[in-house]
Amino acid sequence: MSKKITLLDGAVGTTLWGIAEAHGEAKVPVWRYNIEHPEFVEELTANYLEAGSEIILANTFGANGPSVKRSSDYDPAQVVSAGVEITKKVLAGTGVKTCLSVGPLTEILEPYGDLEEDECRRIYDEMIKAGVAAGCDMIMIQTFMDLAMMKIAAEVAKTYGLPVFCCMTFEKVGKTMFGNSVKDTVDALAPLGIDAIGLNCSLGPDLALPIIKEFSEKTDLPIVFKPNAGKPILSSDGTTSTAYSAAQFAEDVKPALEYVSYIGGCCGSDSSYIKEIKKLL
Repeated sequence: MSKKITLLDGAVGTTLWGIAEAHGEAKVPVWRYNIEHPEFVEELTANYLEAGSEIILANTFGANGPSVKRSSDYDPAQVVSAGVEITKKVLAGTGVKTCLSVGPLTEILEPYGDLEEDECRRIYDEMIKAGVAAGCDMIMIQTFMDLAMMKIAAEVAKTYGLPVFCCMTFEKVGKTMFGNSVKDTVDALAPLGIDAIGLNCSLGPDLALPIIKEFSEKTDLPIVFKPNAGKPILSSDGTTSTAYSAAQFAEDVKPALEYVSYIGGCCGSDSSYIKEIKKLL
């Protein structure tokens, strides 16, 4: 019997900006839409639900204390709670899971930066506590380049008793920007008792494939794959398109189905991409 592959969603940030633009609204940090335009977030969630996503991210990726305080007067916990509540409202009664999305901080940990480990832990605890209290079903820690920071976030997340998925973002050479390899990632995170591990963002599906294959060779944990649809390309008439069409994207992720348990898209991929992957499944 072939294994069950769970269909995830696509990009939250780039898709929300697209929705905002279609409604004549400015691009702002997307977590602000939880408070200022919850209808945009509802539209995003409904689109992924309709496309067949079985787990959908709340719009909470960058809603950590320092980022929220830097560009608004909002309470970070309020922003996170609103993000989870909007998604849960749209998904009520469908059986589709609401996943708290946790991204990296812009500050860099000591000794390379000024962020102390205790402060990093406190920031993540504030964020995750708010998401769990609002009723998320699981936690996705994603788009991290720094394994040390990912480990802190994962340790905090594991204290809340929900499934925790961890996705690093890799360069073409198969390492993160901080020099962490797939083996380093597995060795650091698997002992924490996380529920799935993998890659998101950074690369298109074709370039990310060797890295996902390496994950399958280094761990028995379920593997998550959310590659990019590529950086936007500006054409001469001023319109933008992504490097991968939805059909091309699905074609390129096809070989990964051999290795992964969870599949979706990241930057540039919207519900049309998820529909194409659903056809594959």
